[in-house]
Amino acid sequence: MTALIEADELVRIYEVRRGLFGRSSPVRAVDGISLAVMPGETLGIVGESGSGKSTLGRMLLGLDPAQSGEVRFEGSPMPKYGTSGWRALRAKMQLVYQDPLAALDRRLTIAAQISEPLDIHRLVPKEHQAARIAELMAAVGLRSDQAGRFPHELSGGQRQRAVIARALASRPKLLVCDEPVSALDVSIQAQVVNMLRDLQEKNGIAMVFISHDLKVVRNIADRVAVMYLGRVVEEASSDVIFRLPQHPYTKALVSSVPIPGKPLEGRVILQGEPPNPANRPSGCAFHPRCPVARDICRTSVPALRRTGNGRTAACHAVAGETASVETLRRRA
Repeated sequence: MTALIEADELVRIYEVRRGLFGRSSPVRAVDGISLAVMPGETLGIVGESGSGKSTLGRMLLGLDPAQSGEVRFEGSPMPKYGTSGWRALRAKMQLVYQDPLAALDRRLTIAAQISEPLDIHRLVPKEHQAARIAELMAAVGLRSDQAGRFPHELSGGQRQRAVIARALASRPKLLVCDEPVSALDVSIQAQVVNMLRDLQEKNGIAMVFISHDLKVVRNIADRVAVMYLGRVVEEASSDVIFRLPQHPYTKALVSSVPIPGKPLEGRVILQGEPPNPANRPSGCAFHPRCPVARDICRTSVPALRRTGNGRTAACHAVAGETASVETLRRRA
């Protein structure tokens, strides 16, 4: 099966200036990432804040141009931002934002906002739009009487459902969900995640699901890519990642996920904060916080390579001894 969307060695660098007359420093928000998403598949992207998850999501949509590398959608290179080809592609790929209130126009009713993609892409004649809007609202669990309401008259979960309905209006093949449930209560999070999963199975939509919440990612993702300082450090199926993580950073993330009925004991606690992206450590960027770092980790950047079970990992320790979670806990 051919991948729906592919990224090949994507690099995105921002210039950050300190103070009015300070020198600018390059920040590699995305540093040589390659990945692929198959039709109907959900790829979860996880990592701490500042790891480059959202930037990668925007690059996959062509919203942020890459300094180097390429994005291909359905086998063709992503058209340049703002061109007619890029605009035409918007109907096939949509973004679900983190803050639904900021994503919606407070001056327009929910029905008017859901109808916008239908008008922009000329998908449904005016006389049939009301039926299509009602169909979309029902699909995401909104009542018909809420069509005439404004965003401030809905709850947070209802607003996010409206955002998803608008994203689905053009019948996209790809949804990029950027922290879509982080602003919602836990019970509402579960409802929205279950709804997304049902909609995906029904419509065959591929998803890139960006989140720092591993509990949510575990419930929705088929595969998971773990990012640290702009690079993917491990990628595997969701079951493999959560059952047998290999990279020390992934093990720390997985050990932080609470399990009902089990005490929070023996967790892998990472020391310190993530490094300044403008002053990236030499070698493996994770080595200052890694409990199993060796001399080679301080001088050599580990390559992302296959390690079995359909997994890829970028860690010098993985090639030789693969430290277990228990070993990491003893050394941490």
